[in-house]
Amino acid sequence: MDPLSTILRLSSAERESKGLAHTPQEIFQQPDTWWRTYEKLSQLQPELESFLKRAGVHGDRHQRPSVLLVGAGTSDYVGKSLATLLRRSWQLDVCAVPSTDLLTCLDDYVVAGKSHVWVSFSRSGDSSEGVAVLQAALSRYPEIHHIIVCCNGEGRMAHIVSEHGNICRVILGDEVNDRGLAMTSSFSNMVVAGQCLANLENLKTYGPTLEAIVVAARKFLPAAAQLAEQVVAEGFSKVCFLGTGALQGVAVESALKVLELTAGRIVTFSESFLGVRHGPLSAIDDETLVVGFVSGDARRISYELDLLEEIRNKKLAKTIVVIAPVVKPEHQERLAKISILLPLEISVADVYRPPVDVVMGQLIGLFSSIKLGLRPDSPSPSGAISRVVSKVRIY
Repeated sequence: MDPLSTILRLSSAERESKGLAHTPQEIFQQPDTWWRTYEKLSQLQPELESFLKRAGVHGDRHQRPSVLLVGAGTSDYVGKSLATLLRRSWQLDVCAVPSTDLLTCLDDYVVAGKSHVWVSFSRSGDSSEGVAVLQAALSRYPEIHHIIVCCNGEGRMAHIVSEHGNICRVILGDEVNDRGLAMTSSFSNMVVAGQCLANLENLKTYGPTLEAIVVAARKFLPAAAQLAEQVVAEGFSKVCFLGTGALQGVAVESALKVLELTAGRIVTFSESFLGVRHGPLSAIDDETLVVGFVSGDARRISYELDLLEEIRNKKLAKTIVVIAPVVKPEHQERLAKISILLPLEISVADVYRPPVDVVMGQLIGLFSSIKLGLRPDSPSPSGAISRVVSKVRIY
């Protein structure tokens, strides 16, 4: 039995006593919840299509709006994991901007005479910055159209009312409103919701892709849990996560998961495969675990393999772990020589992989937290961070 399943077989009382009541289950349940998110977006499809049409998303190409994907922390990384797909699908400018930046620099991101659509992501809908930014935008820029994707129907963001009718809400199921401190189900389900938005004009064509990632994740979870527990047992003091494009969003989110779940006792950082050479490579040493989310694109993987071989040849890292899809045999051979290779049984574009690949980062964070004697559901004994950032003074 894999170590995640072993945890889930503990009695409720034992899991509660160890701070494992929520986080392991919230990681494990993810593939089953993605279909329900898809069904939710399918029900909202007519409303969302009408809203996007009014916002000009599918109008004249020269007059289409700029799209900002807004969130803080993990919710920001949802946007980073979706920006490429939405840019391709909607054929307009899309960028992920943290709500923490918008709170202090709102006017820097709104171009006069240009139409805008904001897609705001939030697990709780109650973070101080998220609510304040949305309220400020509605007050100062009432022409902006907003889609709010939230996991908490009782949160303040879910109840903000616009007199101009320019807000559309997507409230996901309560089961993905994670009770643990670290966002896991909420991250992957908001990404799936964003993938549905990208394919909204013909949502049924996204169904086979979603089925592929659900099947892959169910097979991937036990193997990933086994490997995560193994590398955590071997020990490391730092983790570097690498990814390209949408998978760089996964790398950033994975780095945050390990940092949060270990109360900062394990140092983490993330970069693109090509970007890591420009300084961050100096931080990789014999106490560093390197985790690479390798692309399925033939050109990208060539660059990525060269970087991983450089790390191996220079003997920089303690361990290299690679998550790779089905790729050419010669690439598989090179990967096997460089690293511990965990094959991902999936045949979809990189832009659809984030919900599956992020599981590895979540599991490394979980087992690292357990090894350090922390409580994964509430891993910050000093109270430095909390489940909802809600006590920020707004000016």
